[in-house]
Amino acid sequence: MDRIIKKKKWTVKRILTIVFSSAFGLFIIYLLFFRDKQSRLYVDEEQLAITEVKLDRFQEFIPVDGVVYPRTTVYIDAVQGGTVERTFVEDGAILKKGDSILKLVNADMELRYMDQETRMYDAINNLQNSRVNLERSKYTRQLDIVNLMAQIDRVKLDFDRKKQLYRDKFISDKEFEDAARDNDLTMKQLKISLELQRLDSVSMVDQTRQIDNSIARMHNNLSLLNRNLQNLVIKSPSPGKLSSFSVEIGETKSAGEHLGQIDVMKDGFKLRTPIDERYISTVHIGQEAEFDFAGKTYQLEIMKIYTDVTNGSFQVDLQFTGEEPKGIKRGQTVQLRLKFSSPRDAIIVKRGGFFQETGGNWIYVVDASGDFAIKRNIRLGRQNTNYYEVMEGLEPGESVIISSYDAFGSKDKLVFR
Repeated sequence: MDRIIKKKKWTVKRILTIVFSSAFGLFIIYLLFFRDKQSRLYVDEEQLAITEVKLDRFQEFIPVDGVVYPRTTVYIDAVQGGTVERTFVEDGAILKKGDSILKLVNADMELRYMDQETRMYDAINNLQNSRVNLERSKYTRQLDIVNLMAQIDRVKLDFDRKKQLYRDKFISDKEFEDAARDNDLTMKQLKISLELQRLDSVSMVDQTRQIDNSIARMHNNLSLLNRNLQNLVIKSPSPGKLSSFSVEIGETKSAGEHLGQIDVMKDGFKLRTPIDERYISTVHIGQEAEFDFAGKTYQLEIMKIYTDVTNGSFQVDLQFTGEEPKGIKRGQTVQLRLKFSSPRDAIIVKRGGFFQETGGNWIYVVDASGDFAIKRNIRLGRQNTNYYEVMEGLEPGESVIISSYDAFGSKDKLVFR
């Protein structure tokens, strides 16, 4: 007799179907929710520059090139134009104040000087003659008064005699009146002559003073002309070393043309350096700088700022605040570290090529396992020639990749091979 065979619910095929379906579902869930979605790139670790983030002393500075100049420089210019007739020294000579450097000749100037000198001497002679005439007029006026006084004595004596004779009735009225009139007239003449002498004296004092002043000005003009002629011989205005001096005999120099300069060596040196115009608002008088020379570090500070911007930079002069280096020479170029802050503790990361790609906004941080590196956002602050200051995003002890990122294509993860 036939018997009913019950159909099995859990067949091998069904179990396998359920298993594979569940596995596929789990795989889909993994792909959707748990799979690492980061873009990755496999790189050779040996070709990367990896460094450690540190907590250390940090100081912001920029490197600039400074050129050595004498601290005091006296420029030599041609006061009068002319042709170089003779040079007395060569470039680099050590000079004393007043030493002759070169001689110019200017025939037109010499002729003008002779003509002006002749005319001034003529004018001086005329003024001196005028002063002599004034003196002569004074003595002439005095002589007139002396003669008048003698005449008054005679007239008064005659008047007194006739007055007595008139009282004694020995002379007529007319004779007495004539004598009285002559006496009054001579007295009036004396009064007028004295007043004229007083006026002449006052006028003569003023005229004499004016003449003396004019003569003094003439002599000053002659001295000036003579100095202008002497300026054709160029002399050292200060003791020091002659530099930038390059002239040839027969060469024509114009008035005001630069001929050279005297470097006053006893005053020491200064450094002049160009600085990028971006820093013009942060550079100030007294700002510190330093440089290394012959195994020692020397300190300087800014003493003058030239605010004119040329080709994207402005210039500053720096002076030594302590000892000056021995053996440094004019025109020598040294690299300075211009400081923008004092040293302080900060999280720092070494400079590298990564900055050109990221702008300091992110960096690859090496995982603690050392197998890969993850892209992380950071924020950098100040910088110097060796380090960036890390404001946020990194901790001391972490390792980062600082070499160039050009070949990474901004991948989220770098896996080391």
